[in-house]
Formats: sequence, C-alpha cells, structure tokens
Amino acid sequence: MSRVRFTTARSVFETFPELARKSTVAPTDEPAIAFLKNLSARHKFEDAVGFCAHLLPRREAVWWGCASLRSFLQDIPQSRSAPLLAAETWVQHPTDPNRLRALQVGTGGDDSDGLTWLAFGAGWAGGMLSTPPAPPVPVPQYLTARAIRIAILLAAGHIAAAERPERTTACVNEGIKLAERGFDVATGTG
Repeated sequence: MSRVRFTTARSVFETFPELARKSTVAPTDEPAIAFLKNLSARHKFEDAVGFCAHLLPRREAVWWGCASLRSFLQDIPQSRSAPLLAAETWVQHPTDPNRLRALQVGTGGDDSDGLTWLAFGAGWAGGMLSTPPAPPVPVPQYLTARAIRIAILLAAGHIAAAERPERTTACVNEGIKLAERGFDVATGTG
C-alpha cells in the first residue's frame, strides 16, 4: 500500500520550505514518486535523498535511513551501534519512551557521525521540544526528514568513489520502494 502523502512534487516543497532551500532542483507538478525517480535517474543523489526523506512518513524515513546506513557502513562496530539500535527500536516499537531513548542517545553522540543523526531522526519524530515550565512546543515535522537526510549523506561519504553511483542509486531506489509499498516491521522489507 502506497505511503505517499503528497500528490505532486510541488506539494512536498510547499509543505517543507526547508527542502526548497536545500535543493538544487525546482519543484514541478509531476507526481511525487515520478519526480523522485527522475532525480535518481539523473543521479541527483543529494536532492533525491532530501526529497525522499521529506516524502516518506517519519517512521518509514527512519527505517529507510537505518537500512541505508547499514548498507553504506556495512560492519558497524558494537561501540558505535547504539544510535542505530535506538532508532531501529523506535521504528519497531514507536512508543514515546523509545523515542525519548533515541533522542537521549543522539544528544550524547557525535554530530559528525551519520549514526547519531539516525537517533535524532527517531527522537524528533514526535513529542515536544520544550519542557515545563516553558510552554509546550511540538517538534517541527521537518526535523526527522532533516536528520535522515544528514545521516544518509554523511554515511554516503564513506563509500568508495568507484562504488558510490551504484550504491547511492540503490539507496534511493529502496526509498522509492518504501514510498510505493510501505514496509513490514516484522520482516524489515518494503
């Protein structure tokens, strides 16, 4: 079942003005999935990652980010895996305690590490930015997409240059599959 929340590429850009500021391509009125496939075909990896992260619902975006980093980084040492595991736990069991745990892990992580940004992506998938006595401020919708975009782009920098085009295209194609079909938490597949 399709998880696309937007009919056109333009509607994604209008909903998330930050995306327009980060993108090198102009929005069009073509269907959102067609626009994303076009970006992938033109090897506009950074634009495709940003667009896909905003196109997907937050839970799917975090799942896509986790799968992408597992693929890009391959053997992640246990000493670095806490942010990834926290994000995956939230995807599999999207409770507020799991979201807060992911946020805590992200806050304690290295912001130059894509894995840290996965934890932020899950941690920013709801809840409040402020705590009492300050007035409640909901987490802005775009923060999960921003974190997943950063996570994937940082991790892609670790791919050997000769392998990068094929592997980054595969990453975007997995995001397209998630958008078109959704995902099954039990199997981790789209």
